[in-house]
Amino acid sequence: MTNAIADAIAEITRGTEEVLLEQELVEKLKENKPLVIKAGFDPTAPDLHLGHTVLINKLRTFQDLGHKVVFLIGDFTGMIGDPTGKNVTRKPLSREDVLANAETYKEQVFKILDPAKTEIRFNSEWMERLGAAGMIKLAAQQTVARMLERDDFKKRYSTGQPIAIHEFLYPLVQGWDSVELKADVELGGTDQRFNLLMGRELQKDEGQRPQTVIMVPLLEGLDGVQKMSKSLGNYIGITEPANDMFGKIMSISDELMWRYFELLSFRPLNEVEQLRTDVAEGKNPRDVKVALAKEIIARFHDDQAADAAEQDFIQRFQKNAIPDEMPEVTVAMAEGGVAIGNVLKQAELVASTSDAMRMIKQQAVKIDGEKVTDTRLLCQPGTAVYQVGKRKFARITIA
Repeated sequence: MTNAIADAIAEITRGTEEVLLEQELVEKLKENKPLVIKAGFDPTAPDLHLGHTVLINKLRTFQDLGHKVVFLIGDFTGMIGDPTGKNVTRKPLSREDVLANAETYKEQVFKILDPAKTEIRFNSEWMERLGAAGMIKLAAQQTVARMLERDDFKKRYSTGQPIAIHEFLYPLVQGWDSVELKADVELGGTDQRFNLLMGRELQKDEGQRPQTVIMVPLLEGLDGVQKMSKSLGNYIGITEPANDMFGKIMSISDELMWRYFELLSFRPLNEVEQLRTDVAEGKNPRDVKVALAKEIIARFHDDQAADAAEQDFIQRFQKNAIPDEMPEVTVAMAEGGVAIGNVLKQAELVASTSDAMRMIKQQAVKIDGEKVTDTRLLCQPGTAVYQVGKRKFARITIA
């Protein structure tokens, strides 16, 4: 293996969970020609968050190495509804919803990808052409027993949860996308393993060279425990205001910060290792976290917005003398949210909920530097710094 290919493999595999098969990828890179790199996205929601960008960042790595990226919008599969990780049948989206969401995706991904090196395709292009007869032929290539090898299908079947017939079509369609695109590499999350391998199988059936499968991990959200998700409220949206993004990134734990560097930063690996060394030798991790926050904000806004967000953070937090070290507390989420009095009591910032009400009325309670005035506030999932009075602080995660 040449040094150039070894360097390329190091960048490609950075932060990945699994590559199937790495030796196949090495052989493809040795051909010294642009590879077709595929990643599919079902436009099920209009906004992307940083968790989605882990995969998009990897696409950018391939672009920088000279390969062709196909950003595949699953307007056809989006109407089926991806069953991955679901214990119930997902409600299919209307075509209007899918197309509207797809337009916002196209706008957002070019904050990372190079438009000149990106081909955007819609899988309805060939799936509608395939027709009912083609779909039946495709379905005949797999068995129900094979489909039940999928963990989520297996669990639902064993517990008597219904599985709709159309859900079996999802991995088949995703695999057929790889056949149509003649993909050399497909990227996806670790929860997509079955679907990604289906592409390899169908390509072999059609006489094509099977795609290399690269799986990226699911990014933990602000709580550092569960995967980043809008429904859990532990996410950072890439269209959020710069100040909000900055505050959220600064709220993550020092340990989670390195995970974000690995999966979200474009800094060379040797620079990240040097930052780790600096922190181990006494550098304040807060300063390193600031660098991470500014890099990410500059990507989705600009350098000026990143500088302004840093100054806003300094004004709101450092001038309020918020300490670097404070207790880390996790509070269980309740339906609708957790009452502010209960949050403060569980974090031992107050002696009782009545004490919490009194402190709120005295304007002595702050969340991320902002005064709380509503005694009936219901706190939502996420991580924030809670303050009572001048000296009591806790970094509280509601999850």
